[in-house]
This record gives sequence, C-alpha cells and structure tokens, in this order.
Amino acid sequence: MDDKRIEVTLHQQEGYAFRIEFGDGIDDLLSDEPAPLGQGQGPNPSKLLLAAVANCLAASLTFALRKFGNQPGPVTARISGEMARNEAGRWRIPRARVEITLAEHPGEHKQFERVLSQFEQFCVVTQSVRDGIDVEVEVRDVEGRVLLGDKSFEAGA
Repeated sequence: MDDKRIEVTLHQQEGYAFRIEFGDGIDDLLSDEPAPLGQGQGPNPSKLLLAAVANCLAASLTFALRKFGNQPGPVTARISGEMARNEAGRWRIPRARVEITLAEHPGEHKQFERVLSQFEQFCVVTQSVRDGIDVEVEVRDVEGRVLLGDKSFEAGA
C-alpha cells in the first residue's frame, strides 16, 4: 500500500447517519445530520471539516514549536465557521476562524516568531482546503456499473 494514500469508508446506518470506518485499528465514528434532517447522533460533515482544520493547525503549531526545541504544554483550539448561501442558494462555509491557545507565554519558547511565521504551512488539511481540493465523484450501482464519473474503462465504452 502506498503510504501517501488515505482511505476512509462510510456505511449508511439509517437516514442520514453514517458509520465512518478509518481502518488501522482506529475506532469507527458515527456522523449524522442534526434534526429535522437527521437525528443528530454524531457530528455532521460540516463539523467534521471544521474539526479537521482546527486539529491540523493545533498539531502543526505543536510540531513547529517542538521543531525548534520547545516543549509546549497542551494547546487548545477553537474553531467557528460561518454558514452562508452561495449564488445558487446552496449552503457553504465560506470562512472559518480558528483560535489556538498556548499553555505558556510566548517568551518561554525559542524562536517563537519563526514558529508563528511557518506553522500553518505544515498543516495538510488547512492548506488543502485553502488551495481547494479537486474532488472527482463516481457513482456505481449494486453491480459495480458506473452511473456517474469516468466510464472509459468499462467494456464497450
């Protein structure tokens, strides 16, 4: 398996609830839309997206601090996103604000200004979201036939 490949599998449970399977011995997670669409049994995809951004930034700041020989205490990250309708009237998250709180004063860290100037660049998730992710979508039927997406590999195509 290619070490750079990331795979996650979702299994619909009922309604809008999905069991998210990460593999690698990681516990599954249940996601669901809030009422009235779903039952709110877990975080919805929008919250998972924001959590991924905040988590990646907090981890990247920790990494950058340690890279310069610091031993930071636990950081806290809080993120809020703003839901708004786009030109087509569809809900989107056009902006988010992340607040990361350190356990120490900045003067307790070596090369702190340098850490601040580069830690965001280490964050795979945030930079991927900022750059825009090209998402290819394929829909298959129960027999594996492609209903939407690249059909070029199928016989007769």
